[in-house]
Amino acid sequence: MFPLRSPTEKQGNTILCSDCGGANILHDSETGELVCKSCGMVVSSKLLDSGPEWRAFDPIEMETRPRTGSPATLMIPDKGLSTSIDWRNLDASGRRLSPETSTRLQRLRKWQRRSTVSDNINRNLSQALSEMTRLNSKLNLPKNIVETGSLLYRRALKANLIRGRSIDCIVVACLYMACRQCGVIRTFEDIADSCNVSKRDATRSYRFLLKELNPRVPSINPMDYIGRLVSKLSLTGETERLAKMVLNQASMMRLTGGRGPAGMAAASVYIGTRLTGDHRTQEDIAREAQVTGVTIRNRYKELVRLLELEILV
Repeated sequence: MFPLRSPTEKQGNTILCSDCGGANILHDSETGELVCKSCGMVVSSKLLDSGPEWRAFDPIEMETRPRTGSPATLMIPDKGLSTSIDWRNLDASGRRLSPETSTRLQRLRKWQRRSTVSDNINRNLSQALSEMTRLNSKLNLPKNIVETGSLLYRRALKANLIRGRSIDCIVVACLYMACRQCGVIRTFEDIADSCNVSKRDATRSYRFLLKELNPRVPSINPMDYIGRLVSKLSLTGETERLAKMVLNQASMMRLTGGRGPAGMAAASVYIGTRLTGDHRTQEDIAREAQVTGVTIRNRYKELVRLLELEILV
């Protein structure tokens, strides 16, 4: 093994070997060592990488990307680029600040709040993003859903589509649209009830945003509802397998077009319970699927007749 010696000698910006004085130094990026090629001396064995932890693919991105600081996020009105002043009047050691310093910090907090919500647009955005954060915690949504919903709300605010409309309804519409885009199953009723707004008003706002923003919103796959219904109803895996087989056969025969995905999934789960003897009433399944019992009965009769299923009464 090579002997270790420190500190290293420097001549300007050039690192010299402390043993032979040579400047032919090899940098081993895997071990973090500097080795002299002339004599084999390990000049440094604890080399720290001072480069950024991210990659840049062009000179403009290299100059614009920050080296330090928290990542930018759309969930904060200023995208996380402002300074945060703690509400506690304590220093870094936990000691209480003097009255003069506390008064100065209180004045800084006041001006920071005024600068953050300086006009109607910023106040509107701040209120909407706060409501989205609350709904995120209540519905246990992934972070990418709230980020996508925040982006949609910013687009609507920039296009001046919020004026004269309820902020809560637009927030519900943006979150539901984000769930559809990211493939997360959440019904309109779940989000609207969590925000204490009527489904009718939220649906009207959702259709308005679809028309004006024209985003890409994929259609709902009824297969995604089956796992959720099986979990809520505590059904067996055999029931889930049969329900998926029935729904898959119906999709292959193009029987799901023009029908609600929740109703088709609920009817398939009901057929699965009838085949396995895992008894659940239509009212129980309709309550968890948030559809009516009439919808389940109609879809059930169609699937049994068109798929030629034999179910014992």
